[in-house]
Amino acid sequence: MDSSRKKTHRDSSFVVASLIVPAATLLSGCAGQYPQSTLDPASGFGTQLSDLFSTIFWWAVVVFVVVEALLVYAVIRYRARPGQEGKPKPVHGHTALEIAWTLAPAVILLFIAVPTISTIFRVDGTPESGALEVEVVGHQWWWEFKYPEYGVVTANELHVPVGRPLALAMTSVDVIHSFWVPRLGGKRDVIQGRTTRLALTPDSVGMYMGQCAEFCGESHANMRTRVFVDTEEDFEAWVAQQLTPAPPLDSLDGLVRQGAEAFTKIRDPANHSCLICHKVEPLAFGAIGPNLTHVGGRTTIAGGTIPNTPEGLRSWLRNPPGEKPGDLPGRSMPKIDLTDEEIEALVAFLQSLN
Repeated sequence: MDSSRKKTHRDSSFVVASLIVPAATLLSGCAGQYPQSTLDPASGFGTQLSDLFSTIFWWAVVVFVVVEALLVYAVIRYRARPGQEGKPKPVHGHTALEIAWTLAPAVILLFIAVPTISTIFRVDGTPESGALEVEVVGHQWWWEFKYPEYGVVTANELHVPVGRPLALAMTSVDVIHSFWVPRLGGKRDVIQGRTTRLALTPDSVGMYMGQCAEFCGESHANMRTRVFVDTEEDFEAWVAQQLTPAPPLDSLDGLVRQGAEAFTKIRDPANHSCLICHKVEPLAFGAIGPNLTHVGGRTTIAGGTIPNTPEGLRSWLRNPPGEKPGDLPGRSMPKIDLTDEEIEALVAFLQSLN
């Protein structure tokens, strides 16, 4: 008897745990304070998507409550009673009921379809007048941002002014990527040979995290981005800073000069030379990797995965494939045989580019 009770208790505990754990896991994803939550929008685009989600969610709640209430009513109302023998008398057809359960779903779908279609047309990618145009290029595994209006090119960190419409024109140089900053709006596939568009207006100053949302290879999870929504004054100051070239080599001294010399040194094999892949005006004009002219002013490196600190740079320079897996000849950064002295000099040089 005791053994049976213990088994029943264990079974009950298992059932409770099997319900609570998944429920808690699901609910944890509904908090709005996470950096990549779609439930805390920071643009008109994101707000429209969030409102549509809320509308559909509450319709689903109403449907669930009504259906479950009818189910509970039917179970109680038509349950077997003591002394009842045989099966209940079967009923064939109920015209009113059949009409009701045909019309009800149609009406529900109508109330869901109208706001859905309306939202789709409102966020179709057509930019507003006076929008800031930015060209987005997806690479394995980093993002390139070009500002045709200003002649600025940067990587992984996008700066935009608050309140100004933003028009993104996106393409890829290799495989399919997907640009997604959850708090600012919906994701868009980024495809080689095609241009996809995303239009939105950020309405809150802050930093918003995003990432590639389409599997694109071994370091897909390491292809991240940050969008900085600045005040108009801060954005103009950032643009002015980006338009300032790096100082010429002969004006540098000390460890920074040694780093510039290490950066422009031709190595064997040649593709292990920094200047072959990277651009630092006016010292180097590589076009394969990220533009590093103002890398010292960025908060992260390596596709947004490593803090842009001296220690972060040291780790990256010592072993790039170890920090960001993926061996793509001609596209991923190889491991270069650098001495400790060269690494320290390169760190000083790159940190000075701000």
